[in-house]
Amino acid sequence: MSLPRAFTPLRHATFRMLWIATLASNIGLWIQNTGAGWLMTILNPDPMMVSLVQAASMLPVFLLALPAGALADIIDRRIFLIGAQAWILASSLLLALLTATDSLSPWGLLALTFAIGAGNAMNFPAWAATTPELLPKEDLVGAIALNGISFNIARAVGPAVGGFAIAFAGPEAAFVLNAVCFLWLIVVLVVWKPEARHQRMPPEHLVSAMRAGLRFVRATPAMHAAILRSCVFFLFTAAIWGLMPLFVRQQLGLGPEAFGLMLAAMGCGAVAAGFGLPLARARFSRDQLVFGASLLAAAGMGILAVSHHWAPAIFGMVMFGAAWICAGATLSTAAQLACPSWVRARAIAIYQLCFFGAMALGSAFAGWLGGKFGVAPGLGVLAAGSAVSALLVRGWHLDHGAPSGGVQMAPDAPPIPKPAAAAAELRGLLHENANRVLEVVRYRIDPARRDEFLACMKDVRLVRLRGGAMLWRLYEDVANPDLYAELWAVETWTEHLREQGRQTPEDRAALAAAAAFQQAGAPEAARYVNVLH
Repeated sequence: MSLPRAFTPLRHATFRMLWIATLASNIGLWIQNTGAGWLMTILNPDPMMVSLVQAASMLPVFLLALPAGALADIIDRRIFLIGAQAWILASSLLLALLTATDSLSPWGLLALTFAIGAGNAMNFPAWAATTPELLPKEDLVGAIALNGISFNIARAVGPAVGGFAIAFAGPEAAFVLNAVCFLWLIVVLVVWKPEARHQRMPPEHLVSAMRAGLRFVRATPAMHAAILRSCVFFLFTAAIWGLMPLFVRQQLGLGPEAFGLMLAAMGCGAVAAGFGLPLARARFSRDQLVFGASLLAAAGMGILAVSHHWAPAIFGMVMFGAAWICAGATLSTAAQLACPSWVRARAIAIYQLCFFGAMALGSAFAGWLGGKFGVAPGLGVLAAGSAVSALLVRGWHLDHGAPSGGVQMAPDAPPIPKPAAAAAELRGLLHENANRVLEVVRYRIDPARRDEFLACMKDVRLVRLRGGAMLWRLYEDVANPDLYAELWAVETWTEHLREQGRQTPEDRAALAAAAAFQQAGAPEAARYVNVLH
């Protein structure tokens, strides 16, 4: 019996084992979020303080995502993941202990929520970068969607379990359950034995690795579109997380069980939409899916704004959940497909940094609106903002070609210019931390093709910047209109040696297209190392 299309990545045993364990940890995370949000309504029911619980869980991603992504790219990811889960386990147990002994203040709750969020901030980019290594490329899009389904199955189950745990045993029970779920994931990570990654180059240093990640994202238009559209979507939809505890308690007049069930209804909508995503992707572009999801989320929030009974509120939450998974999974897929393996964790970390920062800001802003004008008006304003902003960013397209493959050089393409080998007497200067390296390629082109050449060199510029160039320039010889010099600089000799290994087939095709403008032979390439300061 064949698996449903949405579940085909689970035929890979390693991915299946880690996916199930991650599902358990996601359930624990939602139990924790439910317990923390409800506990704050007891400790301090001020709308701003309640919304700060969600902000505290997301802010660490904004602060730690980039160094976490760089570390996940340059050290053993399995050890890194085990450390992150152990940190979450310890923080959850401490939170449970302080809650059970009535020793927790509102600010203490925020501090420990922040600590748990820090563990998740370390975990997210490492797991996102690990997924493509667990299964073949043709299953990657399905695996990313399946991770989103896992997160939303947890959203359906976790809040309901958390709500009933709070009702029967207090908030501390929710925090203990979270610790147990993460303990399971630690055990699975200890058992997992991934293939060792063999590197011919020395490992990157943390700061330079972070800079390389930033340069890659800056030079990748597909990442720009994914980041902008995710920030816009999550900025407004974060209102649900910031205001939901107060919405249930004040507008609906219900207790923690209803709070958990409302979040569970949203999770059910997300899971149902997740199952349909493979079929939807076959019919609609990523741009269309995200735009439609933004409008659907706005409609769901609008229904909540006018609801005073649980029935229409649950309908609105189901709509919102469906919109959340459609937008979230589609945007995440677009971001991951834009990243080659060498920089994937860093680039995904930057993507997550941006949208979690938007969520933290949106949650805090929703709390301010709720405190100033009331929960219903706040939800209504943010619903309208979600719809309007979706219209404003439609021009930023997500359906760019992935830089990791697909584009091939023509069989008769000219060779990409390569510099001569280093002279023997200068090799002593070319150690790992050698000073900045300047690279030059000189072109002789037909002046009549100048505009075509300049358009092609715009693509070359992005290739160099993605590969690690600190700066890039193209100069035209004022005395000879057929001569051009392309110059770019990298931090060290080792970074220069990494450049070629970082190039994707699309990058090499762009370089070959530029070389094809050369009138005779191949463009001349040279390298210079900085010897005077």
